[in-house]
Amino acid sequence: MDLLTSLTNTQNDTLPFFDLPQGDLIKTYAPGKWTIKQILVHLTDADSVMLDRIRRAIAEPGGMVWAFDQDTWCARLEYHNFPLELSKASYIANRQITIFLARQYYASSGANQFVHSQTGLRTLKHEFDKVSIHNQTHLDQIKTALNR
Repeated sequence: MDLLTSLTNTQNDTLPFFDLPQGDLIKTYAPGKWTIKQILVHLTDADSVMLDRIRRAIAEPGGMVWAFDQDTWCARLEYHNFPLELSKASYIANRQITIFLARQYYASSGANQFVHSQTGLRTLKHEFDKVSIHNQTHLDQIKTALNR
């Protein structure tokens, strides 16, 4: 499956989960793990962070990008209280921009490099691919939570 199809499919598979009833949003895929709501807010924030990295790799290749502590974001941004309708709108906008940029730059600028503060040298292609892979991982967790 190509990247554009994967980005579109993971978006389409994710969107209905933003509209789950409250009783489902508090389910977890394992004891002590994030709730479905927290996963959805995290997906939105992570897509935003990765979109920033993608933009930087296109516009300013060779730069440094910083890691983010997802658990700190979850706690300090109070994902459990975060308005899901805002996350959904942001998720849609970020994903549409990512798809647009992938269509424009994945092939032509995919070798552009940047340095990640924790993992080192990476490419634009790697970051585009990560968006879809990351989303699929969390989709699997959501489906597991709903089946518990």
